[in-house]
Amino acid sequence: MRLAGVSGKGKGGSPITTRKANVPDLRPDLVEREFKARGPNKLWVADITYVRTRKGFVYTAFVTDVYSRRIVGWALSDSMRTEALPLQALNQAIVSAEETTGLIHHSDHGSQYVSVVYNQRLTRHGITASTGSVGDSYDNALAENVNGPS
Repeated sequence: MRLAGVSGKGKGGSPITTRKANVPDLRPDLVEREFKARGPNKLWVADITYVRTRKGFVYTAFVTDVYSRRIVGWALSDSMRTEALPLQALNQAIVSAEETTGLIHHSDHGSQYVSVVYNQRLTRHGITASTGSVGDSYDNALAENVNGPS
């Protein structure tokens, strides 16, 4: 079959939900795996996952409050573009919070979270960006736990 250029169809892989950013991510790790907060809206964690459907994948973004362990923002989309997915979840979380000044937002190094528009929104609302090390899901374990296994 290989010589004839024919191959079987595979099961289909999982989509990549963290796309490496084209610019260096210089945000510090302010959490260092200590997923504890003194009260609500002090520390949020964020991540993207997916759900397989008959027509492809649907992506979901969550923002979770560490203190209450509640999802404070979420979005669904067939696109992982920043404006279509994680920014919508962030906007929902911001609206749900009484105060965001001094809040820490912890995520992975995905291009959506490194994007200018996402970080401008954080800054505009007095939120400090934090990120774990590259390729280590334990550095965003609470968000990964909300999403479940991929």
